[in-house]
Amino acid sequence: MIMNYYRHMDRSQVQFDFLVNRPEEGAYEKEIRELGGRIYRMGPMYPLQFAKYKKDFRNFLRQHPEYRIIHSHLEERSYFPLRIAREEGVPIRIAHAHNEYTGFDTKTLFRDYFRFRLRPYPTHRFTCSDNAARWLYGERTVRNGDVQIVTNAIDGDVYAYSADIRARIRAQLMLSDDTLLIGNVGRLAPQKNQMFLLEVLHEVLSRGVNAKLVVVGEGNLHDELTREAKKLGLADSLILAGSVPNVSDYLQAMDVFAFPSLYEGLGMALIEAQAVGLPAIAADTVPVAANISNTVQYLPLDDSTAWAEIIADIPIGLRDDINKDLLISHNYEIKNEAKKLQNFYLNSIKSIS
Repeated sequence: MIMNYYRHMDRSQVQFDFLVNRPEEGAYEKEIRELGGRIYRMGPMYPLQFAKYKKDFRNFLRQHPEYRIIHSHLEERSYFPLRIAREEGVPIRIAHAHNEYTGFDTKTLFRDYFRFRLRPYPTHRFTCSDNAARWLYGERTVRNGDVQIVTNAIDGDVYAYSADIRARIRAQLMLSDDTLLIGNVGRLAPQKNQMFLLEVLHEVLSRGVNAKLVVVGEGNLHDELTREAKKLGLADSLILAGSVPNVSDYLQAMDVFAFPSLYEGLGMALIEAQAVGLPAIAADTVPVAANISNTVQYLPLDDSTAWAEIIADIPIGLRDDINKDLLISHNYEIKNEAKKLQNFYLNSIKSIS
């Protein structure tokens, strides 16, 4: 989301610099530097590291008083940078909500504590959806209109269907013309529930369909997915593509998009799939706000057979004709939305000058 906006900013007017909490180089760092951005590194935000993080971040702001806007995407942990930013006199402090309530688990009390502590410190509250806002900021804040929706917008031109791109990616993946490619985009993490798709794939194959599953993304469950695929006899039918810079191209190669997430603040990957006209199936845990085309089929996660039945009947190469105006009308066309965010930044700076 951040990179999509960054690419479409007038960088002579607004420049993004990034503060990251990992030692290794990320997928977009080379591009960020090419676009003129700087990357700073700090330690991880683990509970035992909170004191060090606060000290290091305070020192960072004192060394860099030029930063007048802090835009934090850390969910409830935005409490730490935004509180320190207020104490150090940073005038524009933005919290950005991306996920909704995930149900009770061992981290719930921890997360609740910090989201309540967060609330006094942002000057502005952004969100990708109403549900994400309700969780991070509270129902009253949403009801009072103190939240601004900033969609995870995309470039409609990039996602327009291309038979040439489809053929090229399918050739790279060594797929035959009669292979039904089931696709998913997301971190390899429990939330994204890709393990469920192995069950679905197994059932699709048992129906005599020549099918493969491609998952675009990286994460901690890579090895576990690989082991489970071997256990089910699916090693040759699972493609773990990793993190790629051209996600839209991989969407072109797919025949159906399957999105079984346990929870989502919105489900941006589902919107991207619709932008290329893919038939899409999503878990009924995914917000219906992501169904901008009204073509997504929602199914429960306790019935992999129902998923397999629908997927097995989808024709290879089927596409819905998604008009670019649909993205614009739902505020998902990045050229328009980046301009809005750029104006927000510029007007915010003017207001404190």
